[in-house]
Amino acid sequence: MKLILLGAPGAGKGTVAKQLMKLDGSAQISTGDILRGAVQAGSDLGKQAEAFMKAGDLVPDDLIMGIMEQRLQEPDCANGFLLDGFPRTIPQAEALKDLLKRINVDLDFAVEIDVSRDVILDRLTTRRTCVGCGAIYNVKSMPTKVEGVCDKCGDKVVQRDDETEEAISNRLDVYNEKTAPLVGFYSNENMLLTVSATSSEAVVEAIQDRLAS
Repeated sequence: MKLILLGAPGAGKGTVAKQLMKLDGSAQISTGDILRGAVQAGSDLGKQAEAFMKAGDLVPDDLIMGIMEQRLQEPDCANGFLLDGFPRTIPQAEALKDLLKRINVDLDFAVEIDVSRDVILDRLTTRRTCVGCGAIYNVKSMPTKVEGVCDKCGDKVVQRDDETEEAISNRLDVYNEKTAPLVGFYSNENMLLTVSATSSEAVVEAIQDRLAS
């Protein structure tokens, strides 16, 4: 399957992507992953991206698209790919459309995971992360056995700075301003599946139904 996963921070894109990967071996690709991979590989594009990243600047779209072009043609994408958090803007979506046409790849569709702001705020403000191994917990649905201590490695479990109510509200506002218009873009292309569900299993089922139809 070749899909784009759209949705606000905390909508569950990563969880859905991991479940879809198990179905047919599609590669999960996020912009952060491909940038880090290109830097690690030491490619020319990776070196250029690294200079921007070290300076704390956004990597320009043309550079991201160059790295994306290489990434989408790597062997693990032969079974399919799941674009998680990319594209982020209309110009990126248009550039991706041109790129896929150029490398002769057909996108199946884009999936909007539609979760209410209240649910996202509750989901993320109650999330806790281990500073050691990165394990994720939730004070409501999956707390640690000992408060503040990771079950897996015994290190400290904390609330991330970007998961306070104020920080999440800001991230959601940025998403609504910059990324939410992509829903309209893919709807106009007749390539949008909107799933209103808080369960990742329900989202995966809806995607499978659309692929089978």
